Amino acid sequence: MDIRLASATGRWIVLTTVLGSSMAMLDSTVVNVALPHIGEDLDADLAQLQWTVNAYMLTLAGLILLGGALGDRYGRRRVFLVGVVWFALASLACGLAPNAGVLIVARALQGVGGALLTPGSLALIQASFHPDDRARAVGLWSGFGGVGAAVGPFVGGWLVDGPGWRWVFLLNVPLAALCVPVAMRRVPESKDPAAHGRFDVLGAALGALSLALVTYALIDGSWWTGVAGVLTGAVFVRLEQRRKDPMLPVSIFRSRLFTAVNLVTVCVYAGFSGFFFLTALQLQVVSGYSALAAGTALLPTTVLMLLLSAEAGQLGERIGPRIPLTVGPLLCAAGMLLMLRVGPDAAYAADVLPALLVLGLGMVILVAPLTATVLASVDTARAGIASGVNNAAARAAGLLAVAALPMLAGMGPEAYRIPEQFAAAFARAMPLCALILVVGAVLAWAMVRRPAEVPGHAACRVHCGVGAPPLEPVPEPVRGDTGGGRTDRRPG
Repeated sequence: MDIRLASATGRWIVLTTVLGSSMAMLDSTVVNVALPHIGEDLDADLAQLQWTVNAYMLTLAGLILLGGALGDRYGRRRVFLVGVVWFALASLACGLAPNAGVLIVARALQGVGGALLTPGSLALIQASFHPDDRARAVGLWSGFGGVGAAVGPFVGGWLVDGPGWRWVFLLNVPLAALCVPVAMRRVPESKDPAAHGRFDVLGAALGALSLALVTYALIDGSWWTGVAGVLTGAVFVRLEQRRKDPMLPVSIFRSRLFTAVNLVTVCVYAGFSGFFFLTALQLQVVSGYSALAAGTALLPTTVLMLLLSAEAGQLGERIGPRIPLTVGPLLCAAGMLLMLRVGPDAAYAADVLPALLVLGLGMVILVAPLTATVLASVDTARAGIASGVNNAAARAAGLLAVAALPMLAGMGPEAYRIPEQFAAAFARAMPLCALILVVGAVLAWAMVRRPAEVPGHAACRVHCGVGAPPLEPVPEPVRGDTGGGRTDRRPG
């Protein structure tokens, strides 16, 4: 299709994809702010709050590659719409949950919906627009997504302090009610005629099961579950090596640069996820902030990324990825260590803001070059799967970090109810988050080199990759390319 961005249909497509992806984006940024209130209302312990976050990330990370493949095969609009409706129904179940167990199950179902709609939103843009307008359309999608990430904690805090934490989830229902009819009436269907082969459902199930077992072991301290998770992971890798159409083609890791950047990604997003999970609690439990104040306090990081990511992407193109991927994590680590000053009665301007500004600057320097380097580290034909693998690796890293950090920091099941205990554990956790980022910086300095080409895609330059890197489009083929190059291939 060659739809122009200036046309009415083009504007409807952008609106639809922004609405759909905003549901998942808002949900990933507002839940942390609501955790203390969820725990109080549902009488949940710390482990149940961890699962409230991790159940969503588990199914999302495990199924996001399969979600992209389903869209290619059965129609991107169709799978996107299924994801939006699924996500909305699961959100309704979250908002009505009578206890923590039901909430955790509903969050896992939300992740399934997110795995269907997240890759589909950008795939619709790539498949629908005229080649001359694709970069601008992706830029609009990324920019609006960045705004959503920036306002998410503020909106979440306002909802929690106002109508209540349940509206953090119920907000998705009217968004879906607006998105679905627009998509059905205004967005054309597209699919990949070259999509073939069998879906790797067994691989997706084994990957998700391995993550679930390891996560359970980290949260509940069950060593045998951890061993079972590692063994399941080994079976998953072996299966992917032998399948003709694997969900995760292991051969992609033959690229030394791709492997290196994904190792850096794991370190970086593990540190980010642990930091934001614990900081939202620290500000409310220890420093006495309201949910709104805590959400607003976290805005500087995403605002800095929204304003400066374009410049960071251009800088990475000029000097190569090695320095940004080394300096960025070190600045983030410094910001996390500055958070050690945040305790009871912390002053925002003197204690909280400096740490978040340093952290945000590190994220600005780091995230856009990281995403661009992932794309440049493999052949153009594999850029879609490379981006999907990198996104899944980031989410899996966040999942494991949220599971492991409370245990490593010695947080008991009731720690978040006792300010003194939580403050002491937070003081042990922040150096651990910083150490993970330092490891990422060392890996980047030792292993990352300039690829043959680092393309400056719109979504690499303008986005807020707080929760995970954006799912990137495949770069446009050069004129005269006779390889039948698809420009809309999605992960999977």
